This record gives sequence, C-alpha cells and structure tokens, in this order.
Amino acid sequence: MPATLLSSTLTVPTQLLRVTAVQEIAPGIRSFEFSAADGSELPEWTPGAHVDVHLPSGKIRQYSLCGDPEHRSVYRIAVLEVCEGRGGSAEMHRAVAAGGELRLGIPRNDFPVVPAPAYVFVAGGIGITPILAMIREVAAAGRPWKLVYGARSEAHLAFRAELDSLAATSWGMITYVPQDTAGHMDLSQIVRDSAGQSVYCCGPGPLMDALGSEMRAQGRHTELRLERFSADLVQVREGTESFRVELSESGLTVDVTPGTSVLEAIRAAGVAVASSCEMGICGTCETRVIAGEIEHHDSILTEAERAAGNVMMICVSRASSAGLVLAR
Repeated sequence: MPATLLSSTLTVPTQLLRVTAVQEIAPGIRSFEFSAADGSELPEWTPGAHVDVHLPSGKIRQYSLCGDPEHRSVYRIAVLEVCEGRGGSAEMHRAVAAGGELRLGIPRNDFPVVPAPAYVFVAGGIGITPILAMIREVAAAGRPWKLVYGARSEAHLAFRAELDSLAATSWGMITYVPQDTAGHMDLSQIVRDSAGQSVYCCGPGPLMDALGSEMRAQGRHTELRLERFSADLVQVREGTESFRVELSESGLTVDVTPGTSVLEAIRAAGVAVASSCEMGICGTCETRVIAGEIEHHDSILTEAERAAGNVMMICVSRASSAGLVLAR
C-alpha cells in the first residue's frame, strides 16, 4: 500500500513504510532502508534532513537521512547502537528487521547545505550520516570539498567505499583518522586550512564543542554549522525562576513555573503544539518570539540566530526576562 500520511495536532505527519533492507555496515552500526509497500515515490528531502522514526515501543527518535535524495523510492538511515543511551538505538538494532513496517515522519532539515565556494566537512563516528548526503550534493554541483572523518578504528569508518567513490569522481579529498592508530583529529590545523571555506561538523558532543572553541579562537565561529544527535548535558530546561508567556494567536497568558517547560505549560493550557524529541535537537517545536529575552538551551540554532532573538525551541529554552510573547 502507498505511504499514507497521517496528520496530528501534536506530532509531525507520518507515513507507514516497509523496512526493505537492514545491513551491518560497521561494528555496532546498521543501515536501514524504508520504502512504500507499492513502490511509490516518497516525499522529497534535501541533504542534512532527518526523520522521526516511530519505534514499536512508542519511542520516537531522530535519524539523519544518508541516502541519495534523487532516489525518491527509498529512505536510508544508519544507527549506532548505544547501550548506555535512552533505548532507541538498541530497539532499532534488536526489534527492527527487513519486512517489518514502521512509521516515519516527513523529512525536516535544520542542517541544510548553504551555497559556498568550497566546503570542509568534519565527521566523528555516526556523525558521517548527514555529511555523506551533503558531500554527494556538493560533489554533484562540482564544488571542491574536503572531509576529515574520525572513528574508533579503520573498521568503524562507515560508508568508506561510497566516500572513496565520491572523492575519486569529484573535486574531493578525504582524510581518515582512526583513533586507535592515528589519535585525535588536529582541529587547530583543520581550522587553519579551511580559511575561506564553509565548515560543517557532526559527531560526538566533545568533538563539536572542541571544534567550536577552535573556530572561536581563530575568529571564525560564525562560519561553523553543527548538528547534534543528543541534547547538551549542560541544558537547564527546568529553570529556577517563574515567568509569564503571552500567546498572541490564541490570546492566552500562561505562567511557566520552575520544573515546567514552556511547551508543557502551553499544552496544559489546552493549546496543541507539535513536538518530537523534547530535548532541543529536532526543531519540531520551533516558535516565533515576538517580544522578550530568551535563555536558549537548544542544540540547533546558530549563534547569529540566537542573537537575533526571534525564534526559540520551547521544549527546552526559557525566558531570561519577566516574560515572552510567542506567536502561538
């Protein structure tokens, strides 16, 4: 049957897809392919996009699409099993098999490729997933690109054959950094060598934090684009102060108390709001801010977007002023 879209007031639309392939591509990493049962085309997407995967247990997890956007009949993701995580990756590895069906959200992109003369991509471990699709697009456009890809060992470098093929047929260069034999990436050198080029990074939090610090030290922090797979450990979503939120569209005024997120307070007032991760990493609950100062705790917005102060992720971010006026 076709990929039927379902609408909901609290979640993004979903489509029921069949799991058509599951493959071990590196130790602890599996790729999953999804298609409509009747082979019909799936909603389009662009490199950097991710999808919500609705697991059999009811959990919803976000995974980057790493296939080819030109192939509209299939979505591909790759999942690293994280035993100490929140259980989503373990369920993907143990409960999802070829022939089964899952609901996937419509692709959303908070990490798009922005036009530039040249690109430098930095990937750590499973962070290669959005980067792979980005490189494919940049290579097709004939733009020069470099990739620095680190993993625990040579065996953990997923998608290596695809990456090598892209480098061989485009203006691309790849440096693999297996940690067990080569140590850590030289981030300072990467930043120095990337002058005049757009820098994209995805991977473990410490890698992205360190690269961000190095970009800042060299006066280039506004040129770095990041995507995180998990929320920052330093988030303080519950807050210690109460504040008031005015909803301009519904005409309601809501008090947000310590221990309650803006999202929870708005929902408690009877206003339906779409959300997914509720950790500030997926962008579903992004809300326009009309007035007030924001205390940002998301892992999506750039520093420039935070400074502009006109949007926030209401699942984790709060007011740093007495109140906020939101377009809800």
